[in-house]
Amino acid sequence: MINRLITCSVHVAALAALCVFLAQAVSAQEQPPITHTLLFKSELPDTPSQEVIVWDTRYAPGALNPRHLHPAAITFHVLSGTGVWQEDGKAPVILHAGDSLFVAAGTIHSHWNPSTTEPLRFIEFIVAAKDKGRAIPQPLKN
Repeated sequence: MINRLITCSVHVAALAALCVFLAQAVSAQEQPPITHTLLFKSELPDTPSQEVIVWDTRYAPGALNPRHLHPAAITFHVLSGTGVWQEDGKAPVILHAGDSLFVAAGTIHSHWNPSTTEPLRFIEFIVAAKDKGRAIPQPLKN
């Protein structure tokens, strides 16, 4: 009877461990590698065709935003982690928490989180023509 109880307890513990493992795996798969949370969006006073947008952006470890451009200037400010930004034809720029980077309108660039363990979090500040501030993907370079 005791052996049967021990065997049953081992099976229950193994099943519980498997459930925890599967729940973590599903949770990790459900999280997108890059998330954007809108913090602020408003028309500019006396300029209704222009707006200011502020995003809280998070990159999971290893996440990459491939070549793209913004039709408006954008300023990045890193809150935590380390990120790499690279404009076409230029050396990569490494930014750490507290660093900022200005990217002119139309600049083709990519950015990524080089860490395999730590997330990257930064704020994006955009002033653009209304509804024209988001990224426009660009083809991969040959």
